[in-house]
Amino acid sequence: MKINIISDTNKKSQFLKKTIARLVKKLNYPKKNLNIVIGGDGFMLKILKKSKNFDSLFYGVNSGNYGFLMNKFSKKTFLKNLKKSKLTKISPLEMSVKTLDKTKNFLAINEVSILRQSRQAAYLSIKNGKKYIIKRLISDGVLVCTPAGSTAYNMSVYGPILNLNLKKFSIAPISAFRPRRWKGKIVSNKSTITISNIDPIKRPISAVADNIEIRNAKKIIVKIKSKIKYNLLYDKNKSLDKKIKLEQLRKEIN
Repeated sequence: MKINIISDTNKKSQFLKKTIARLVKKLNYPKKNLNIVIGGDGFMLKILKKSKNFDSLFYGVNSGNYGFLMNKFSKKTFLKNLKKSKLTKISPLEMSVKTLDKTKNFLAINEVSILRQSRQAAYLSIKNGKKYIIKRLISDGVLVCTPAGSTAYNMSVYGPILNLNLKKFSIAPISAFRPRRWKGKIVSNKSTITISNIDPIKRPISAVADNIEIRNAKKIIVKIKSKIKYNLLYDKNKSLDKKIKLEQLRKEIN
């Protein structure tokens, strides 16, 4: 059975690709559609969003920094770790952005970031369905994130770290000015969040789905795309859920 090896272009990734290609020749892997992705978290996000086959399995090998979505490579234990790896399914956010002349849709596996586009603070209103969460937030922006992304940018703006099985996602302000003490909101994964720019001419904002930016956004609708589930494989005892719980513990200690 052919195993697809996808690698970033840096030297370390290319070296690991050659090493892993030699190792998997000996592998009798029982599951179909296996992709070994070599790189960092950003590269994994890029590959996942390119995938059109949602039955595919993705086993990440870290050649970047922390590699939260990836596995640590060890030549001695690679085949054993891969065979015994455990499946984690994650659903992305869907971001629908309306600008002056068009509406575009994008997926975000980690987060949707709404950011001020100029020196002026953003004036935002946020609704869950038809009900206001907050009528006017003056801030540098706001972050909407999945549990899988809650230890990334979200954690740096003091958003909550969410367990994968919580069936929630979070909304966290970025440098809130008014109301100064607003800490954000955790909402059900069935929620539809609408973020509107109250003053789009004087205070333009951009909307970013992971790393794809749309400028001059007027209205952004964000919800979980539950019909899409990405299949990530993790080494036994080093699952994504365990990594999240470890970050929760570190946050409590700090």
